[in-house]
Amino acid sequence: MTPEELGAARDRTVPDVVAGGLRVLFCGINPSLTTGATGHHFAHPGNRFRPVLHQPGFTPRLLSPTEQSELLRHGLGITNVVARATARADELSADEFREGGRILAAKVERLRPEWPAMVGVTAYRTAFGRRTARIGPQDHTVGGARVWALPNPSGLNAHWTTRTLAEEYGRLRASVGHGGPTSA
Repeated sequence: MTPEELGAARDRTVPDVVAGGLRVLFCGINPSLTTGATGHHFAHPGNRFRPVLHQPGFTPRLLSPTEQSELLRHGLGITNVVARATARADELSADEFREGGRILAAKVERLRPEWPAMVGVTAYRTAFGRRTARIGPQDHTVGGARVWALPNPSGLNAHWTTRTLAEEYGRLRASVGHGGPTSA
């Protein structure tokens, strides 16, 4: 991907991968420029989202970004707190996070996932005013559903390895109803 293609993706939005009644709705911070350019969530080559879904058994095999619609077959979906693509999350304002939180709450209320999983605890804290939130299940609800906060799988999040990310995502997987990945 050229720098020009990435630059042209700034502020683009990417359609959600959603359906009603999902087991988990993964709520990213916002699309990266790579996601904006390709139209595929968590598309940056350094992002570990798909391996940390596969390792604990959310998906039966490692999916590529182009296979994101396959997540729906497994009761999984993807949206973002803030819709617009940026190079880095720190380009977003607290107001954008709070407005995104309001939009996300309405989306969760409409879609009714078992767990909305916030993929980035700092974004969750800002969007929902939960300054002391930690990784794991929350006693706070969004759109009527209890929330799980997860670490961000971005390669820039060096505090977490793929193994420790998969372990944390596995804690959520163990709490999700309907057993393992569905087959269709």
